[in-house]
Amino acid sequence: MAAAQDQLRVGTVMHVRCPDRLAEETYRQVLEQCAELSPVVQALPPSAALVELKGALRYHRADAQRLGEVLRVRTLSRLGIDLRVGIGPTITVAATASSLIGTPGGVLAVDAGQVAGWLGPLPVEALHGIGPKQAAVLREYGVHSVGLLAAIPTATVQRLLGGRAGRIAADRARGIDPQVVAPRALPVSVSVRHAFAQHTLEGAAVRGALLELVVELGQLLRGRGQVARSLTLTLRFAGGTGWEKTRRLPEASAHEDDLRTMAYRLIDAAGLQRGRLTGLVLRGEDLAAADQVAEQISLDQAREDRLVAEAVADRIREKFGPGAIGPAAALRRAS
Repeated sequence: MAAAQDQLRVGTVMHVRCPDRLAEETYRQVLEQCAELSPVVQALPPSAALVELKGALRYHRADAQRLGEVLRVRTLSRLGIDLRVGIGPTITVAATASSLIGTPGGVLAVDAGQVAGWLGPLPVEALHGIGPKQAAVLREYGVHSVGLLAAIPTATVQRLLGGRAGRIAADRARGIDPQVVAPRALPVSVSVRHAFAQHTLEGAAVRGALLELVVELGQLLRGRGQVARSLTLTLRFAGGTGWEKTRRLPEASAHEDDLRTMAYRLIDAAGLQRGRLTGLVLRGEDLAAADQVAEQISLDQAREDRLVAEAVADRIREKFGPGAIGPAAALRRAS
């Protein structure tokens, strides 16, 4: 109980949600408006941000609700967009609050002393970080509200959702969240590329090369502790022409399973028939720190096994070099 009270004393956090499909330049301008209130702003591309208000409250001599309203009015008058602003003592509470605000926008502030009473009646899927699969498992066992989730022993929640995911869900339901706002501007992208020795029309060779890029990109992201929210595939053709397409991943990821599925969708969308390819570029975009992205539980045991194998492969590559292990299709292409 003491730990919970300590977490409720954490400085006030603002979670800002912009309208969907916001242009990147406009999103950058929203971040600039946030920075006028507080120097501690964490970008959450493509359309959200976190703002630490602990020092800003003293500097502006205003309460958190007032600062949220100031931000909303400024962006509405200067940029013509309305924000959904959630405010709370932790990131989880603030993000949950902002998700409950309807369109076009508004401000919802939850005081530290009100957290338990405010969270309790909410449906379990409303809690930030609880994905649809987690919510379905909890509801199957009669856990329909955040209050019920908070009342269950942590060990029981861990048996339902898995060790780490269960502990995090139980803590968040009780208003406990050790995450802090980490100042971060718009993240950069990361790309990997392949040049064909000869112009190629062969579909198997193209997919093999793309698979190599997927493996390389995934390893690079995991090594940097990052995840990608979008993938961009660029094709280079003989004669200097090109083709490029970007698609968002269903969930931010650095896992080869997810990156490969989206990369294959992108190459299929290109509709290659008679184009002579000279090279491929695969770029991970809207990067975020892996520990700042809510982890959703997977109920697919086969996927879980592949993720374990992926971690083992990473250790083998680290010890013996990047070519020591890889997908059979890529290895056959290289042989």
